[in-house]
Amino acid sequence: MKVLLTPRDRFVEFLQNRGRRVTAQRLALVDHVFSHHEHFDADQLMDQLPKSGQPGHVSRPTVYRALAEFVDAGLLRKFVLNGRQVYEHDYGYPQKDHFHCTECNRLLEFENKGLVELRDEVAREHHFRVTSHRLIINGICQDCARAKR
Repeated sequence: MKVLLTPRDRFVEFLQNRGRRVTAQRLALVDHVFSHHEHFDADQLMDQLPKSGQPGHVSRPTVYRALAEFVDAGLLRKFVLNGRQVYEHDYGYPQKDHFHCTECNRLLEFENKGLVELRDEVAREHHFRVTSHRLIINGICQDCARAKR
């Protein structure tokens, strides 16, 4: 999707509009998160960042605060899978639905035009205005199914 601002610029605008400080750590985090395109949780993000004592280290509390700010700014979507908070890109990315493997916890994204049309048809029948949706289908991926055999 085309967007007017980069994720970094959108985040800076968000912080400034709320009177919050724009810090090097926050900017490094937004740049890092948007340089990768995969679902992640806070622990996975922490594993990718410089360790304590290394240049660019970001503390765990700062990561958690920044993730909440990214969600509030409309940059990330958060959802809960098996008790863990998982994040995905929202800003500049089309909405996707997911298959979730209950064996390996992998998420597979998909888009289906027919599914969106069905959603909209059902919404019209119920006089409901859809603002967003999230569909997560649980099951077992092909790799895990093969491994079970």
